[in-house]
Amino acid sequence: MCEALSPCGTSKLSLCQTKAWWKLKTVVNWPFLASQRKRLNWVQLAGHKGHFKAADEGSILKKFSENEKQCFERLRGDALQPFAPQYHGVVEKDGESFLHMTDLLANFDLPNVMDCKMGIRTYLEEELVRARDRPKLRRDLYEKMMEVDCQGPTEQEHAQKAVTKPRYMQWRETMSSTHTLGFRIEGIKKSDGTCRTDFKKTHNEQDVTKVFRDYVEGDVHLVKSYLSRLAEIQQVLQSSEFFKRHEVIGSSLLFIHDHKGHAEVWLIDFGKTTALPEGQMLHHNVPWQEGNREDGYLWGLENLMRTLESVDDGKPREGPRVSDAGAPSTSREPDTR
Repeated sequence: MCEALSPCGTSKLSLCQTKAWWKLKTVVNWPFLASQRKRLNWVQLAGHKGHFKAADEGSILKKFSENEKQCFERLRGDALQPFAPQYHGVVEKDGESFLHMTDLLANFDLPNVMDCKMGIRTYLEEELVRARDRPKLRRDLYEKMMEVDCQGPTEQEHAQKAVTKPRYMQWRETMSSTHTLGFRIEGIKKSDGTCRTDFKKTHNEQDVTKVFRDYVEGDVHLVKSYLSRLAEIQQVLQSSEFFKRHEVIGSSLLFIHDHKGHAEVWLIDFGKTTALPEGQMLHHNVPWQEGNREDGYLWGLENLMRTLESVDDGKPREGPRVSDAGAPSTSREPDTR
């Protein structure tokens, strides 16, 4: 995922202006094609360097993931399919396999793009168990911790100059609105070329609202367009068989708009989305306890919509309250029908 970076400065402006729904963390130049009236303004706000390649106009190639491939195949015919990138199958290029999919920015003119990572955690339960079973002190994770918050490590961790992966994974979530609101902003790229990924400590609703307001530049019509699309997504998620039967981890909502007022929201990144055992279903809006696999996606979506609504007048909206567990207080148990 996007690491903490300083905002792109003027020396990097030309880089930030060129790449499709690909990347703020590792922005890569892509040449302007004079034969096209629109620049190929491709940016992705989450992912890894080298995971994307250009394809035919209007589509992109994403590095092959068996898990994501299976998700796209299971989405076929599901109510949620129209809200995800159109999938065109697996292709081979330069000796590697890629997922061929629609470029979500193809119909936008100099778009503004925001990536919101959904859910109350961005790691799978099995990742936590695996890391705990084989604990290893890691200096690189200690350094990442220090970049965000020099007070984060304990005295012992400072002395060791290292932390274990389970400790880092759980600490990371508590630093952002993932823990408090069930979503976090991963990055924003605006049409003027500026880009930001420094949101790891954007923790409370007031701060998130300020970021949203800056992203839409106070445009109430854009806010209404986004909220309308989110309401559609919310309704479809509640009826989607795919959604009921998958643990949705590390997936994002990609917000896109341009100066013409064209606005869309898409579900992206299914590399960690995992099918549940036969017969099990999730609520997606109850607290996570290790073993229940709840991801808090719907709770985060409700909080996101309420926060975006407050951009209209700057006043907080009433809505789900945050519990100490970083999810709504409720006694409901996961559905295991």
